[in-house]
Order: sequence, then C-alpha cells, then structure tokens
Amino acid sequence: MANGIWIIIEQKDAVMKKVSFEMLSEGRKIADQAGEPLTAVIVGSGIAGLADEAASYGADKVIIIDDEKLKDYTTGAYTSVLNQAISSGEPSAVLIGNTAIGKDLAPRLAQRLGVGAATDVVEVAYDADKLLKFTRSVYGGKAVTVTSTEVRPVLATVRPNTFAVSEPDTSRKAETVNGSADIDPADLKAVVKEIVMATSTRPELIEAEIIVSGGRGMKGPENFAILEELADVIGAAVGASRAAVDAGWREEMYQVGQTGKTVSPTLYIAAGISGAIQHLAGMGTSKYIVAINKDPEANIFTLADYGIVGDLFEVVPLLTEEFKKLQ
Repeated sequence: MANGIWIIIEQKDAVMKKVSFEMLSEGRKIADQAGEPLTAVIVGSGIAGLADEAASYGADKVIIIDDEKLKDYTTGAYTSVLNQAISSGEPSAVLIGNTAIGKDLAPRLAQRLGVGAATDVVEVAYDADKLLKFTRSVYGGKAVTVTSTEVRPVLATVRPNTFAVSEPDTSRKAETVNGSADIDPADLKAVVKEIVMATSTRPELIEAEIIVSGGRGMKGPENFAILEELADVIGAAVGASRAAVDAGWREEMYQVGQTGKTVSPTLYIAAGISGAIQHLAGMGTSKYIVAINKDPEANIFTLADYGIVGDLFEVVPLLTEEFKKLQ
C-alpha cells in the first residue's frame, strides 16, 4: 500500500448513507493492517458538517468538495471532480458503495483513471504482499471469486449491508481539507432541475436490515398489501421479483435480482418467489432467508435457512399477527 485507502462517501441532503458508515468501519480495519491512513471524500453542497462524523467512524483525513453545482448527483460532474481528486492524491485503493450511484460512478472513474474495478464486493482482505483482495459472490451465491491487482489505484464497489458498522468515537479528529470543485465544462452535459422523492416511512430497499419480497405467487398487485402490513410491523422494506415487476404489479425500483437491486439484509422473507437464478443472485448473501411457497420443490428452498411450505395468503397474515403480539 502506498497512499492509503479512500472512501467515497455517499450522502443525500448532508445525511450520510448507511453504506458509507460500513465502508469507513471496514476501511479503518484494513488501513490499520496496512499501516496507512484512511481518507473520506465527501462531494456535495453544504456538507462541511459531515467531516466530524466521518472522523468519528475512522477517517484520518476528510476531503470536502463543496459546490452548489454538486448538490445533486450527476454523472459528469461527480466523475470530473473525483477524477481530479484521485489523480492528484494517488490513493492505493478507492471504495465506493455498490448503490445506484456507485454503479454509475465507478466504471466511469475506472475508465478515466485507466484501471479496472471490482464490483459488488462482499469481503475485503489485506495480505502479506500488501495487496487488497476482493471477494465477490457469483452464480447466485453458489460460488465466490477473489480478485487482486497490483495496478493502482484499486477501485471497488462494496455491497451494502455487508460490513458491520463500528461504534463511533466522537473524540477522534481528522485533518480536513477542501478539494477542488472545478468541473470540466465538457462534463456538464446534464443538470438536475428537480428531484421528486417517493414518500414512504419504510427503509430504502438497498439499505434495509429486513426485506419482505413477493413474486408471481402474489397473484396480483392488490395482494402486496399483506406484505406491506407485515413490513410495517417489523420495520422492513418491500421488494419484488422480476416476474412481479414484469407483470406490472410493482414498480421497477422495487425489483431484487441480477437485473434489479442487489441486497444483503440480515433477514430476507421471500413470499411466493420460486427462486430463479436471477433473483437468487440479488439476495443470496442475505444473512437469514425465510421462504414461503406452497410448492415444496421450489428452488428458493435450496437457499433458504427456514422454509414454510404453505399458502402465503394464510402464512403471511399469521406471521404479522405473531409479530404484533411480540411487540
């Protein structure tokens, strides 16, 4: 390792996303093993107040790139300023969340920097040869690949809900510097005029600790109401299989799977989902998987930790009632 590990902090309206805390916590461990500093890079507008928070989770240095033009994420602007920062700072490794933004940003940064990128990483290790090794889950969780490279900087996107978040140490202080917010005019090809947010009290799908998902077995969009009731009782997000989305029962933003969102919650409840390889690839690293399906031969049971063979329209309401009693 040479110039330390950089964490690209993802934030919205000056509130850090959970995956940023996870990357800082894991990055601190790796940086300690390597004997190198940990740097947090925060891009946005009105974000200076996040420096102390990043320090409390392990950052030795915080680079603030603050400009009104960076208030909302746009591919060109963020790629431009981060490319400049990384090129001048020459870190050994850069970790980015494997979120919608991270999956858009990482390949463009890799192209600008002339390096490769390890995507959807579920484990980071530091070995005696001073190399970072990245473990990726493949084939729907049936196998893993381990990637390393001597080319610097190493870029990797980290799957949310993979690493534990350490307890913050508010006594920690970090060096804070202002990075360049000069944006190449050629990169300002898009300007965000307005963002209309969906209103929901449920957690974001990609960051949720608990997810309740429905598939073709839900039989129609109106029946997702029973999953939503269960989700509200246990504080879960609601997801859907590709079959349910393709049928028009749920919007694409709720799709879990290889062509949707990759999630890794503590608990994943799959109701009426057969277990196509495409879906398993998106949720196979969940810590605990509960499958509810009336077909005892459904493929989802091969991956599930707990299986309930039964009619979801009977089982899910019973689960909801039992959780209400526990509360």
